[in-house]
Amino acid sequence: MPDPTTTRIHQLISARGQTQRQFAAEVGIDETKFSKSMSGVRRFTSLELARIAERGEVTVDWLLGVDRPLPATAARTRDAVDSEQAAIAEATRLSRFWADLEFLGYRQPRADLKARPPGGHPGGQGRALAATAIQMAVAAGHRPWETCDLTGLVETVFGIDVRVMRFETRYEGLSWRDETCSLMVVGTSEVPARQRFTIAHELGHLLASDDQGLHSDANLNDGDHTKQDTEVRANAFATEFLMPAKVLTERARNLEWSERAFAMLSCDLCVSPVALAWRLLNLRLITEEQCTGFRSITGLAAAELAGRLDEHVRLISRSEQPRIPLQLLKTSYRAYQEGQATIRPLANLLAIDPGQLKAIMDGAREDIPLSS
Repeated sequence: MPDPTTTRIHQLISARGQTQRQFAAEVGIDETKFSKSMSGVRRFTSLELARIAERGEVTVDWLLGVDRPLPATAARTRDAVDSEQAAIAEATRLSRFWADLEFLGYRQPRADLKARPPGGHPGGQGRALAATAIQMAVAAGHRPWETCDLTGLVETVFGIDVRVMRFETRYEGLSWRDETCSLMVVGTSEVPARQRFTIAHELGHLLASDDQGLHSDANLNDGDHTKQDTEVRANAFATEFLMPAKVLTERARNLEWSERAFAMLSCDLCVSPVALAWRLLNLRLITEEQCTGFRSITGLAAAELAGRLDEHVRLISRSEQPRIPLQLLKTSYRAYQEGQATIRPLANLLAIDPGQLKAIMDGAREDIPLSS
């Protein structure tokens, strides 16, 4: 039976209209070594296969004959809106980066967190899972309820990549898990608190091992969607993770409620006034009348009442910016620095020309003309 790897490399060479010698020279492999590998006398190294895949614009998995199927949920989204399709395509792209890196010996660091507790109501499961996640974050030196930008915390504490991207139409986010990586893709937003809740919500899905593969949340406010057990659990997780009952109870004990006091707390916790008002009411820390009044305050008005308008504007600016997962970026750079990969995968990740990236990394810069 012919070796699938050499068969597919033959396909690449034929498609490019090259000879074996020309292709070997192009990918930087000694002609004799290349010939021996193609004849089965010698095995291609991991780096050589990575270079061949890069030059042929295919994945290492494809070269090895391992065609990884997309998660089942992805197959059910063919008729989804363009934004959801774009999110799925991006998750697929990022997962392939990790698959190629793992082949080279680099693995995504992941936290070992037990899945949701067995039995019980989904809401209780979500809160219990959040309590465990909070303990892990605090042990690592983070307080989730005081961390406005959760992206770094999620990546460093839980080993889950966070990709923020801009979509044509509003899209909340998705979570993705396969044998090589865990990641989420969320949309940019002009409402920082909403994006932050989405990140916490997707984190809940991943830590609970919901929908092994892909889980898409096109709209977190969709009525039918929110009734599902997985959504009840993820929402309960996000609520407790961002607004822990113990923290709110302690803060409320020393507060004399007023619009300004409420606005200060909303800014301290980086949550929307509406979400905070409902949370305080459910914990019986405010009355229904107070809840109604506080819910009418907008995020911008809360920032102004708290004297933190500049901070709010900075948060909006940050939440509107796309973001590449930092751990994936660092690992790709490390593979390049250690000679296990060329600069092209790193350039592809950053969507930048390889030559331009090489110039930047080599310290090249434009000369600044001296004034006469």
